[in-house]
Amino acid sequence: MCVGIPLQITAVDGTNATGHDGSHIDLSLTGTQPVGTWVLGFLGAAREVISAEEAALITKALDGMRRVMAGGELGDAFADLEARTPQLPPHLQAALDAGQTEA
Repeated sequence: MCVGIPLQITAVDGTNATGHDGSHIDLSLTGTQPVGTWVLGFLGAAREVISAEEAALITKALDGMRRVMAGGELGDAFADLEARTPQLPPHLQAALDAGQTEA
């Protein structure tokens, strides 16, 4: 499994950028982005532009996972998910609404 890491762009040179942590970010999949933009990086490649709010939620969840892996408590790392009900992706909800119950 690959985990996306929120990265804020601090410098850009074409499709190459630098993240706030000093990491190299390939912007080929998102196109050139301005300094200050948050992206979700996977193995050095930005796959999605995200908001600062979404970056904060993902960072909070990753911090919670780090605490658990170190033997600590999860805390409120996923509080934003606990307050909502699960939803099917749109294509599965449409199939269910149409009465399809098997693949």
